[in-house]
Amino acid sequence: MTQASARTAEHAPAADRAHDDVLRRNAVTILGREAGPVMVFGHGYGTDQTTWRAAADRFVDDHRVVLFDYVGSGRSDLSAYDQRRYDSLDGYADDLIEVIEAVDARDVVFVGHSVSGMIGALASIRRPDLFSQLIMLCPSPRYVNDGDYIGGFDRQDVLDLLAAIEANQPGWAASLAPAVTAREDLPQVTDRVRDLFATTAHEVATHFARVVFFSDVRHRLGDIPVPTTVLQSVGDIICPPHIGAYVQARIPSCDLVQLDSAGHFVHLTDHELVADQIRHAL
Repeated sequence: MTQASARTAEHAPAADRAHDDVLRRNAVTILGREAGPVMVFGHGYGTDQTTWRAAADRFVDDHRVVLFDYVGSGRSDLSAYDQRRYDSLDGYADDLIEVIEAVDARDVVFVGHSVSGMIGALASIRRPDLFSQLIMLCPSPRYVNDGDYIGGFDRQDVLDLLAAIEANQPGWAASLAPAVTAREDLPQVTDRVRDLFATTAHEVATHFARVVFFSDVRHRLGDIPVPTTVLQSVGDIICPPHIGAYVQARIPSCDLVQLDSAGHFVHLTDHELVADQIRHAL
């Protein structure tokens, strides 16, 4: 055995262990064709990978589908939550890059809901070799109004939201869920979103909300190196419809699709519509 081969053999187990740690840390689920092109689905604030399952199942026949939970969400390893690492969206972009590396993927189609769209954008800028396409569902590069830019929230709105989570997370979840789902005809979806919001670890719910709602990725949109599709719903109080056009105008290669569906959680209320539009974008 050459010295180079010996070094490779020595380090391979360590690399495998590191990948196993990431798979466990982020509760990674792999579905579909082992040798197929890879699609990775990222969830938004206060939810987990299960919100994507119905739409993702539509791609398992011809893709390798990867679902995961950001640290602090779903079945992830809560002990790995570090406020210093996750004090900006860059920490979550690191998670996404590590998940893709752990499943040994390249040329990934990343589908991100809400803040995951911007997490995917940051990850693709840092590691363009890992991505072939971004599909963003109801994304926003900044939620707080800033001069002529209307993100949908005043700074005081966000401070009040954070105070509500801190004081009474279940009550906050119960009041917000109907507004963000915006579908009185689907109370089961409202109940599901409420329960996800309410059961997120309190430390994560408050800190992640601060990071998300005060994030600003506007200056990075022009650096996104891969073709992007934005799927924008109507009547979304978290990401107002005009944000889709704002994002499209600033990403070098971007298509905008207006969905005939209301609310912020259209992958739960209209998963077939969302899956069809993802398929069309591919």
